[in-house]
Amino acid sequence: MKRSHWPVVLMFLFPLVFSVFARAQLDKISIPAGTPEDQALAAISNEQDPQKKLAMYQDFLQKFSANPAAVAYGNWQLSQAYQAAGDLQKALETGDKALAGSPRNLDILVSQASIAQQMKDVPKTFDYAVRGGELYNSIGKQTKPEGMNDSEFAQRTEEETAAAKSSDEFLEAAAFNAIAGETDAKKRMAYIEHFTPAFPNSRFQEQIASYAMMSLSDLKDTPRLIAYAEKTLTADPNNLPALLLLANAYVDDPKPGSLTKAVTYAQRAITAAKADAPDADRSRKVSAGVAHSTLGYAYMKQDKTAAAIPELKSAAALLKGQDDLQYSNALYRLGFAYAKLSKTTEAREVLQEAVKISGPMQQPSQDLLAKVNAARAKGK
Repeated sequence: MKRSHWPVVLMFLFPLVFSVFARAQLDKISIPAGTPEDQALAAISNEQDPQKKLAMYQDFLQKFSANPAAVAYGNWQLSQAYQAAGDLQKALETGDKALAGSPRNLDILVSQASIAQQMKDVPKTFDYAVRGGELYNSIGKQTKPEGMNDSEFAQRTEEETAAAKSSDEFLEAAAFNAIAGETDAKKRMAYIEHFTPAFPNSRFQEQIASYAMMSLSDLKDTPRLIAYAEKTLTADPNNLPALLLLANAYVDDPKPGSLTKAVTYAQRAITAAKADAPDADRSRKVSAGVAHSTLGYAYMKQDKTAAAIPELKSAAALLKGQDDLQYSNALYRLGFAYAKLSKTTEAREVLQEAVKISGPMQQPSQDLLAKVNAARAKGK
């Protein structure tokens, strides 16, 4: 997401109030109109030569070094001048100086995240974004100032939240893009653990849950994976990735009661996917197909092979032409179920289809087909 540069000069008519750096609210740098600082900034704004403008900002910082507000604001504007000139490293360094002087300034954090994005520095982009998200969340947790009534305080909080919303949305998207682009599962999960408290009501909640479960699956951290998926379902009972993950995790878990859980989660996934609905897309159909396949597999492990066959047939019908890997897996399971019931003709027909599909299930399907053919030859 691209974000336009912030104005080079902001004119304020309010008195210089440096309680902006108080922890109770967001920082807003105030430079009173008509002051020497304001006049100097106006002169810089009128300068068209980028190099002269950089020098003027540096002079401004030296001249007003005793004014913390002027230093923070001057560094912020100098950072953006460096960004406009294409010197992103200096832009980031100078912006960090501005942030040191005004650490709860959401506007500066947005500016820094934008620069870091241009530099393709993902860790820094994510850091600025999360810090901004935490600041935005703090608005609603402010302490009511002495002498302000509840109505005035609620109105001020509401106005401050509304004014900062677009900044928070930019930072939220920047943080999400960092997660989506991270290929290392351990780093991705670390990002997610910082993202969730910083953006607790994220519009990317479902995708974040999917990335978390994928990361934990890659890390082979099954206990943590199950805990995360169950927590996800507490907030979103119909979350398909979580339902499928738990169904598949429990179906191969040897602990007593796990198969019952697998059946429950698979059935819930089938219901949530609504694959028969007119608006069902490929993703929902594949999810339903995988859920039917897992349910059939669980029934077989419970020695309910006859009940497994309709589920596996439904899985194959939904997955055909949609997902070769899952389709071949469903066919193998269906062939196995038929073979277990000594329905060798049906088993052979299914497995002949399975062996045509390249992938990890091709060899097991060939091996099972050979056994079925041998059984048929013996008249079994």
